[in-house]
Amino acid sequence: MGKKVKKEPEAAPKEVFDPLPIESKKAATVVLMLSSPEEEVLTKACEAIYRFAEKGDENRSSLLALGAVEPLTCLISHEDKTVRRYAVMALGVMASNNDVKKLMKKLNIIPSVISRLAPEEDVVIHEFGTLCLASLSVDFTCKVQIFDHDGLQALIRLLSSPDPDVKKNSVECVYNLVQESSCRVAVRELSGLAPLLELLSSEFPVIQQLALRTLASISTDRETRTALRQEHGITRLMEVLTTKQEFSDLHVDVLKVVSNCLQDVESVQLVQGNGGLEKLLHFIVTPSSPDIQTNAVQTVGRAAQSSENQKILHEQNVEKALVDLLAVQNDGVQAATCQAVAAMSKNPSSKDTFRQLDGIRSVVQLLNSEGNELKEAAAEALSNLTNGSHTNAYAVYEAEGDELLVQLLQDGSPGATVHAAAVLTNMASQDVLRCSILSHGAMQALLTPLNSADIRVLVSATQTVATLACDAEGRAQLRNVGGLPLLVSQLKSSNADVRRNACWAISVCANDEPTATDLCRLGALELLQEINTSLNSQNQFSEAALQKLLDKNLSVKYSLTGRLSFTDITTDGFYDPGQVRKSHGVPALEDIAKQGVNQHRAVIAVNGKPPDQLITESAEETQHDSPPGTQTSSVVSSKGISKTSSKIKGKGRREDEKQKDEDDYKPQLEAPIEKPSVPPYDVAFHNLITKATESVLPLREEVDVYSALAKLVSDAMGGPVDAEKQHEFPWELHLSELKFELRSNIVPVGRIRKGTYYHRALLFKVLADRLGVSCSLVRGEYNRAWNEVLLTFTSKNENRFHLQPQSYVIDLIHRPGNLMKSGTPAATQYQTI
Repeated sequence: MGKKVKKEPEAAPKEVFDPLPIESKKAATVVLMLSSPEEEVLTKACEAIYRFAEKGDENRSSLLALGAVEPLTCLISHEDKTVRRYAVMALGVMASNNDVKKLMKKLNIIPSVISRLAPEEDVVIHEFGTLCLASLSVDFTCKVQIFDHDGLQALIRLLSSPDPDVKKNSVECVYNLVQESSCRVAVRELSGLAPLLELLSSEFPVIQQLALRTLASISTDRETRTALRQEHGITRLMEVLTTKQEFSDLHVDVLKVVSNCLQDVESVQLVQGNGGLEKLLHFIVTPSSPDIQTNAVQTVGRAAQSSENQKILHEQNVEKALVDLLAVQNDGVQAATCQAVAAMSKNPSSKDTFRQLDGIRSVVQLLNSEGNELKEAAAEALSNLTNGSHTNAYAVYEAEGDELLVQLLQDGSPGATVHAAAVLTNMASQDVLRCSILSHGAMQALLTPLNSADIRVLVSATQTVATLACDAEGRAQLRNVGGLPLLVSQLKSSNADVRRNACWAISVCANDEPTATDLCRLGALELLQEINTSLNSQNQFSEAALQKLLDKNLSVKYSLTGRLSFTDITTDGFYDPGQVRKSHGVPALEDIAKQGVNQHRAVIAVNGKPPDQLITESAEETQHDSPPGTQTSSVVSSKGISKTSSKIKGKGRREDEKQKDEDDYKPQLEAPIEKPSVPPYDVAFHNLITKATESVLPLREEVDVYSALAKLVSDAMGGPVDAEKQHEFPWELHLSELKFELRSNIVPVGRIRKGTYYHRALLFKVLADRLGVSCSLVRGEYNRAWNEVLLTFTSKNENRFHLQPQSYVIDLIHRPGNLMKSGTPAATQYQTI
């Protein structure tokens, strides 16, 4: 046998690389490894990046700067399960960084992440995939993308995952998504209510809280609330609220869901049938944290938005619980309670109950609070309590709420001002209450809201002005404090409600001549004409306001409309400036007096009152129209409070407060009331009045009275004029001579000795008005004017006698005293050329 030779080991293949263990302390190196083709290298790199990113946000920013995000977004779809897992874990942690989120949006990562939520993926991938989506879903664009790629469906499925982290991340993402209305409906349609309700039994409070907040968001939809009832969700919520004390930290969130659900009558009836309402009311009054009590009473307030629910809550004596809650010394609780009172006060029975429980006084006291939110809520409650209830309005007055409400007009937030104005409007319909409100300087306080840029405030303020200005005292206050210019300016408002209320207020203010005169001087007439000529701007009060102003300014009315009716009674100070276009203003008499003598037609003025009479009557009118503090009438209310000097002293008010009120009105006592300018005393006209009184008034027959007065007018202005020769009648020369003689464009009517149609018609009207004889004054064209009178004749019809008034035109030129039936050829010929 030959010698045995030792066998040499085979040499390793040359193309195989020996395994190389790598230990790197640089993140940049590990990021480079993400480009490796080897699964083991990729796994270790992704794991290392995950652990590095988990240590803090600064590390995540470093990885972003090193370019780790782009390769990781690709690796979450890697075929190797382990690589996918660690890549998803790394991105899930890094997604909490804002800059990383921005890059992820650009890289369109959401579809890839959603695909990783498939049932065949392991729980860890689900956990970090949902964590990534939870971070991204706070962005609106990402919400839309998640929804569009069916991410909501996958997330709802994962709500039932056995892993609590997956549940937590999934419900957090769903909560973020349902902040958009389309997603709220989708949760119901994708059968998401049952798993959300199941999360209420979780042992982890954070999961319970997120589930409740999600339910609170989606239960704003009525159909979702119906589905919740079908899933017995309300019953489960009430159990958490009333029986499980270990859930007390969740009570606020539970109440928010219950609050939404109780908007429906069906839910309230369901809760009532299970005894839940009694438990809820007990829960409200039981001392607990302010947040819980606030949300509990908000639940009642939300439920009380419908009339059916109000009846149910009233039967449960909810008013007693709310009145008790008003005494809780916490602004949030008290504000929420006031809002609930406001909601319940829409029920008439609850209105009365709150008053009987002395709840109105408790609400009034809250107007003294420091917080604007609480004062606004209290004012809102009082607004609803007094709406349509004179008794409750009086209860606010007895609690001395009117003074606090007036103060709130100028010192409150816009919302508080709106509600305070509404309460004062409700109260002002009663004379005693209105006088008390005015005595506290309401018109002065209203200047602030009338200057507001807030439409709601302007609507309320103009409405309050209208209700407070319905007597002479209120109008005098408004004039004296300078409120009229602000009121007139609201006629220019682009808001229809503001314009409407301003028109209403002006129609009320125009009930006395001084205020109406001031309104005209401020341009109210022109603005009202513009409003009434616009189909878009006119409203139910604009025509009435214009008519009221014209009725108190007959000179302007005749100039603009060319007609004074039988009920329009002229007085001294009336003047005829001629026909003026509606687009032009009527010049005031004092402005005309300042003009030099010109070639325009003379302005005919009326004043038959001697100067000594004017002084006496002016003093009497000043006394009659004097502002608050000057009248001596007395009003006694059921409280036993007398109103002296047009002011009502509040109940139990101190003497120094009374003195302060009196001092506040001293400047108003001294403020002069502007009167329209009066033309010069017309002796000739005065003599004509005397003559007419002596010769015409004693006549018994209507026809005789009109004929005699017509002849008197004709004789005073040149006598009869032959129809064929009327062009020779020199009335124009005569008027020009009078103007130059008087050195004025204003000519007293009594000075005219040669007058034509419109002069005689005017004289006939003003004399008839002083005699108490009814007639109209109508302006025609080409210097024509005429008077129409009504004559009553007895006619027999079916054996019954009827009085039939008929209109006649009276001749003052050709056959003075001749009566021509209106509409006949003779009357038409007299009225036209």
